Amino acid sequence: MGVDDFWDLIERSGRETDTREARLAWLVDELSRRPVEEIVDYYIWWTTTQDRGCTIDLYAAYWFVLGLGSLDGFEYFVNWLASLGRETYETVTDCPDKLIELPQVRHLLEAEDSYVNSAPRQLTEPEFERLAYVAYDAYERATGQDPDGLGEAANARGVSGGFPLVPALGSVPRGEQWDFDDEGELARRLPRIARAVGLAS
Repeated sequence: MGVDDFWDLIERSGRETDTREARLAWLVDELSRRPVEEIVDYYIWWTTTQDRGCTIDLYAAYWFVLGLGSLDGFEYFVNWLASLGRETYETVTDCPDKLIELPQVRHLLEAEDSYVNSAPRQLTEPEFERLAYVAYDAYERATGQDPDGLGEAANARGVSGGFPLVPALGSVPRGEQWDFDDEGELARRLPRIARAVGLAS
């Protein structure tokens, strides 16, 4: 499985289902029917994709735009961002400042301002924790074996991700660390976001 095939699965799962639960089930069904090697490939592409988003500037964008700061929540946010598709994901990971311009994010911020009680909250939260477990579930279904074998296979190919983030163990978002209280640095790194949150002219 190549990277194009990986993204095709992610995007098709969104087009062909109506809920997150259905999307997860669709991906697990699709993957579990394939050779185990393709499940491993999918897991490796998922890991490298996640790692691409594990940067300090994207974490800062998540922090300032969505008002959230949990490291676990950031990982789940990166998953959600990937669920929006390749073009969106690559645009924002290449330039985290563009997060504020995403229609999906604008919608979330507007919904936050005028929350409607009947809105299904699951569909509006910018997190998708369980998307990261798809390959594990498919691998276990296809092989009947412990899905830890996926991590071992990825490590054997020299692939390891930045998540989970555990600062005490030295695991932090990639890139030069900076003080989020430094408004000048925010304006330099994320000028669109700085203007949107009223910290730059």
